Amino acid sequence: MSGNKTFSWGNIRRFLFGAPIPTSHAHHERLSPLIGLPVFASDALSSVAYATEAILSILVLMSVAALQHQFYISLAVCFLILVVAISYQMTIQAYPTGGGSYIVATDNLGTYPGLVAGAALMIDYVLTVSVSIAAGVAAIVSAYPALHDHLVPLSLFFIALVAWANLRGVKESGALFAIPTYGFVLAMILVLIFGIVKSLGTPAALPQVVAENGAGKNLIGIEANFPFWFIILRSFAAGCTALTGIEAVSDGVQAFKAPEATNAIKTLRWMAVILLSMFLGLGFIVQHLPSLALHSTDNPAFRTVVSQIAAWAFGGTTHPLYYFVQFATFAILILAANTAFADFPRLSSFIARDGFLPRPLARQGDRLVFHNGIIILAVAAGVLVWFFKGELDGLLPLYAVGVFTAFTLSQSGMVMHWIKKKPEGWRKKMFVNIIGTTLCFAVLIIIAVTKFSEGAWLIMILLPIVFVMFLAIKKRYDSMSGQLVISQELPKMPRGNTSLLLVPRVHNGILAALAYARLTDPDCQAIHVAIDERRIADMQDEWEKYGANVPLVVLRSPYRSLIEPVLDYVDELLSENPDQVVTVIVPEAVSTRWYHKLLQENVAQQLKNALGLRPNVVVTNVKYFLK
Repeated sequence: MSGNKTFSWGNIRRFLFGAPIPTSHAHHERLSPLIGLPVFASDALSSVAYATEAILSILVLMSVAALQHQFYISLAVCFLILVVAISYQMTIQAYPTGGGSYIVATDNLGTYPGLVAGAALMIDYVLTVSVSIAAGVAAIVSAYPALHDHLVPLSLFFIALVAWANLRGVKESGALFAIPTYGFVLAMILVLIFGIVKSLGTPAALPQVVAENGAGKNLIGIEANFPFWFIILRSFAAGCTALTGIEAVSDGVQAFKAPEATNAIKTLRWMAVILLSMFLGLGFIVQHLPSLALHSTDNPAFRTVVSQIAAWAFGGTTHPLYYFVQFATFAILILAANTAFADFPRLSSFIARDGFLPRPLARQGDRLVFHNGIIILAVAAGVLVWFFKGELDGLLPLYAVGVFTAFTLSQSGMVMHWIKKKPEGWRKKMFVNIIGTTLCFAVLIIIAVTKFSEGAWLIMILLPIVFVMFLAIKKRYDSMSGQLVISQELPKMPRGNTSLLLVPRVHNGILAALAYARLTDPDCQAIHVAIDERRIADMQDEWEKYGANVPLVVLRSPYRSLIEPVLDYVDELLSENPDQVVTVIVPEAVSTRWYHKLLQENVAQQLKNALGLRPNVVVTNVKYFLK
């Protein structure tokens, strides 16, 4: 019926993801610093929800007394945050069109270091999504312990939710995520105000600590035989998860409104100030808690440290602000994955543009986002969450190896940049980057050594695998380009053409295809694959009546295959005249409703796939439409 809307994938896609956005409107999709902060800084800001806890969880393995070093370790992490933030600000100034680790390392250190940085960041972005979502679910489980048995389904749901929001577009996802991000900042300000005021009246002292795993084993002091310095370094490495996401702004400079670099730097500065304030404030308050539970996440009694700080600051878990903090923490941790969804596809597009990843990753979709990268990231993160059963303790040790590899290469790349360019004041800038390189490399070594047995070894295996994959893809693209180069000797012209019209049975759609076949080649042949010997005579009679004197070749198929006899006949024609072209015309029914396709055979597509592997064979589709 005319006027009825057909149920199609296009309509579903427009409903789910919005109407296509023209390229000319790309500048309207760019971000102000106000919206850019939740898009690119949510990962870094959310890390305060678990970085302090990560430090404490390592220290308690030595002893309760070791917890007194937490604040000093937090200060060391804050110094590193400051150095890295200043370094990336200079990177944005030097690369105003976008200066992520991949671009900086490639430009200044060469292709291979750039690829290592790219591989490290891609792996880290997958971990960012997995860790952020798992930590967010852990925050809500702290408030509602009954949900503990549903970690994986909840995590997968929220990965899909964030992916869907990003597929709708950068600007739309940024506006959607702004309220939860700023809500979390407000929640942390309230916790800091209430907590610091209460801390000033409470002397710092070692809390009463309980720490057990899911099996009820006491975790306090189980690694007391390790050297003191080793535990301190491990806890420092654990706290360095607070730096994950800092590089995101420099990767996404082109997502900001003009002037892009200026707005990106503003966002980076806001992020650094907020991150430092929250991380240091929580580290100060935790020293004054009277009791502390540091259970592993597989323990049903697990509660996050932020949850415990909020309960103490507000006077209990029944206070409305306690639930506000829990839901704000849950929201920011879920949305922290948005930073990876904003940057992973963009990074993938850079690498694909250079030929080291499949080219479809460099193409923007209807909503001006790199949709293929978004889908790949969601699937990879989902697999990781499923493999580790949604437990944060299993995912955290994998974290930060990739990001500090990228940090180190980016910082060392900037050192070479200043040496090559020598702009005004380059020595001071180079000195800052040398400090950044040294600190980041030192942290990388610490993380690699102290977290190796906990899972960092897996990243060390994945990195070279991804690197080799990059080189293999590039090699294939170079090979393809070499084969397609126009040489002095032009390709030979084919000597003749034989057109074959596939006729499964005679009907109106076949007659339309027959008209096309006769138009393109008056000497065409019709071929019919006969499975039932009894139907051959009837088929020949029908063709004599409607076939317009086009000869019909009957191919018998004793094994009931509709494909093999056609392939054998085409091969026979080519063996007789190898220099000719064989054109196979395949009639194909097209239904306007998707469920009608379930009633049709898919032989035409199978035949096209099989013939497509043969040289000197052209497959032409003639479609007839069914209402």
